[in-house]
Amino acid sequence: MTLSSTTRGPAPRPAGRPDGGPAGTALGRSPDGRAEAALDRAVAHLLDLQTEQGWWRGLLETNVTMDAEDLMMRQFLGVRTEEETQAAARWIRGKQRPDGSWANFHGGPADPSTTAEAYIALRLAGDDPQEPHMRGARRVVHQHGGLEGTRVFTRIWLALFGQWSWDDLPAMPPEMVFLPSRFPFNLYDFACWARQTVAPLTILGAIRPARDLGVRVDELRTGVPSAPRGERGWARTFRWLDRALHGYERLPVKPLRAPALRRMTAWVLERQEADGCWGGIQPPWVYSLMALHASGYPLDHPVMERGLRGWDRFTVTEQSPDGPVRWVEACQSPVWDTALATVALGDAGLAADHPAMRRAAGWLLDEEIRTKGDWAAVRPDAPAGGWAFEFDNDGYPDIDDTAEVVMALRRAGGGDSRAGRQAAAERAAAWLVGMQCSDGGWAAFDADNTRELLYQLPFCDFGAVIDPPSADVTAHVVEMLAREGRADTEPVRRGVAWLRAAQDPRGSWFGRWGANHVYGTGAVVPALVAAGVSPDDPAVRRAADWLRAVQNDDGGWGEDLRSYTDESWVGRGTSTASQTAWALLALHAAGLEDSPAVRAGVEWLVEQQREDGGWDEDQFTGTGFPGDFYIAYHLYRLVFPVSALGRVLGRSPLS
Repeated sequence: MTLSSTTRGPAPRPAGRPDGGPAGTALGRSPDGRAEAALDRAVAHLLDLQTEQGWWRGLLETNVTMDAEDLMMRQFLGVRTEEETQAAARWIRGKQRPDGSWANFHGGPADPSTTAEAYIALRLAGDDPQEPHMRGARRVVHQHGGLEGTRVFTRIWLALFGQWSWDDLPAMPPEMVFLPSRFPFNLYDFACWARQTVAPLTILGAIRPARDLGVRVDELRTGVPSAPRGERGWARTFRWLDRALHGYERLPVKPLRAPALRRMTAWVLERQEADGCWGGIQPPWVYSLMALHASGYPLDHPVMERGLRGWDRFTVTEQSPDGPVRWVEACQSPVWDTALATVALGDAGLAADHPAMRRAAGWLLDEEIRTKGDWAAVRPDAPAGGWAFEFDNDGYPDIDDTAEVVMALRRAGGGDSRAGRQAAAERAAAWLVGMQCSDGGWAAFDADNTRELLYQLPFCDFGAVIDPPSADVTAHVVEMLAREGRADTEPVRRGVAWLRAAQDPRGSWFGRWGANHVYGTGAVVPALVAAGVSPDDPAVRRAADWLRAVQNDDGGWGEDLRSYTDESWVGRGTSTASQTAWALLALHAAGLEDSPAVRAGVEWLVEQQREDGGWDEDQFTGTGFPGDFYIAYHLYRLVFPVSALGRVLGRSPLS
């Protein structure tokens, strides 16, 4: 589900005290020093996690489609080993639920496509279809319509192995590479992550490979065709277009096909990063490797070697009682994590010239991207200067990361790096202003990437494919620019106006990249106040009232990821460390650090802290694609509580 299609309505309010705090006793502002001690333990733990080079990186966990597709990719390329397969299979089995299903996030509903792909991976590992866990998985897939009811991407995987007809998949011709930027459905109409995925898929769809999977999975079929997505309006028009494109595919001679494949292949090759990745994320990476291999690139070609070598860095191996397990990160987030950790330590009172802060600042400065990337196709006049999310993704600096890095650099580093930090901050601010969308908001990677008609294309049935402005990204940019002394500038005023217009009637803000309204609200309130909006402003008061109304009885905050598709879950869910911290950050900015709600939230963090200074958090609180793909950032449960406690306890310069 996209931001624009999210329905809005009143959310149920859990029971609480009339003063806005939860039922039960509250801590008070740490009269016994327990909160201060908890913060000290958390800071020590965070410092222990920093590398010698100066960066932090928490593991980034998603769902088992990453691991299943890794095995299928290796089978396609002919590089799958038995050791890798069995380690991945142990991980996949360990994530299966009692009903036989796999979900896309902890505690979420059964996902038939994820379950089908996990089943296929376990068949590759040699699991007998008649074993109880396999029968349970098969039952779940059948209950949801079988393979016929899975998403397009699952069926593309089956087609790659000759177990689904390419003719029964939406057409994606590589000739789209010739469409000019002003023409609908050109590559740059897609969000950066989507265009890098679509490009290699058009190559595969034109070549139509059918490699040997080694097993058949016909038992997952029901024999009943899936219902079409729609036969009215644009949906009907695009189904006609798809049939026309399939007719084109059947032509014996396609004059543009060969030059289109050459151009699209060159487009893919040009976007491989130094570490071998494509976009630093799983989908374009695996599809690019397979598209190039299907195009004739051997495994010992430098592009393929770099790609596979880099992919191995995304593999996590751990020990379990049953033997080693192996799972794959969909992405890695060192720049984002380092910026958040640096801000958190600054909030906790760590001096700017502390060795950890100096190392962090030095590493971040070295990661600055000074060259233009794909974003320049839409904003060619914007000057380069920003940071990516990953170690290597120079073609796609991230607006959110850039804002957060500048705020981190202002907390860190000694006097010897002041000039470098100032110059980098000025370049970043200029780039961010150049990337502001025409409506005043900011998106994650591109400007004005808002053609929602793309969702009517038959192959766009999973995940966000455009990059519209969001409240959380806009808030971070507004806060950063305001703290850079630009609160009275036109870009910030337009950003503040965008945020005011985006406020939900409840008082909250939708969270595009974090779960969900708690995340959005936790980002926006500090930004508005930093930009000069009074804590007594009605928008801020409504946000604070909403947060106090949805606080859990245990004192914490949580919001289930089902809130993206079911309004009854907005603001509701099991308390987590990261979400409790987001709420505290907003309430602190609203001037309520001494309120019963904040005291109870601090008490919850103190009570839930582990002995090592960290917090447990099984829930996924990060968002990749709202409604479809979610992330557990393993460092969120530490950095955000450190920031929140530091600000509430008065150690932060923002207190």
